[in-house]
Amino acid sequence: MSKVEKRLAKLERDKGLHSRFGSPQGSGEPNRHGMPKLPPGQRQVETWPVLDLGHVPTLSRENWKLSVNGLVEQPLELNFQEFLALGSVEDVSDFHCVTGWSRMDNHWKGVRVKDLAAKAGLKPQVTHVQITAYDLAPGTEIPYTTNLPLDQALEEDVLLVYQWEGKSLAAEHGGPVRMITPKLWAWKGAKWVRALSFIDHDQPGFWEVRGYSNTAEPWYDDRYSY
Repeated sequence: MSKVEKRLAKLERDKGLHSRFGSPQGSGEPNRHGMPKLPPGQRQVETWPVLDLGHVPTLSRENWKLSVNGLVEQPLELNFQEFLALGSVEDVSDFHCVTGWSRMDNHWKGVRVKDLAAKAGLKPQVTHVQITAYDLAPGTEIPYTTNLPLDQALEEDVLLVYQWEGKSLAAEHGGPVRMITPKLWAWKGAKWVRALSFIDHDQPGFWEVRGYSNTAEPWYDDRYSY
């Protein structure tokens, strides 16, 4: 068992963490944990609608880089080929947008956040991950960010993906590399991922400080903070 796996097991034992649906259960329909096909208030779509903050960064596999930093034993600065060398996985999962639509049974290929964490080596005090993107908040030079508790970031189906439905991830959907968080609203999986920072506190991101839910669980219609 790797250090990351041991850490995750300890989090489960000591704090009863993980999402309210339990441990990851594999690909496709099991990601729904026996729940109805669609979360409350959602409609199913066959296309993949495009939503962003109005700034699509100019990136390619050649100029994209990923930083894994913060409270880690070995900070990483990876180009695309080094990223791939960590080992890719394929998964099938759903994509739920807080604006009211869901696309089911997406076929992804990417690298588990769990494997990136294992490569970097997490220090004992890590509790959360801050995800930083290449795109900028409107009218600023401040990059988009979002946040996850460590246990949710290390789930088996949380990936940094570079393929969707057998093709390279398109720029409008966050290519060359974006994060997916199938059990949470999609904004928790940032497009155009630039950095994963492992930290010892919760650091709400762009949407969270603007009134969106910090926990973001679709099956509880958990969209906004009140």
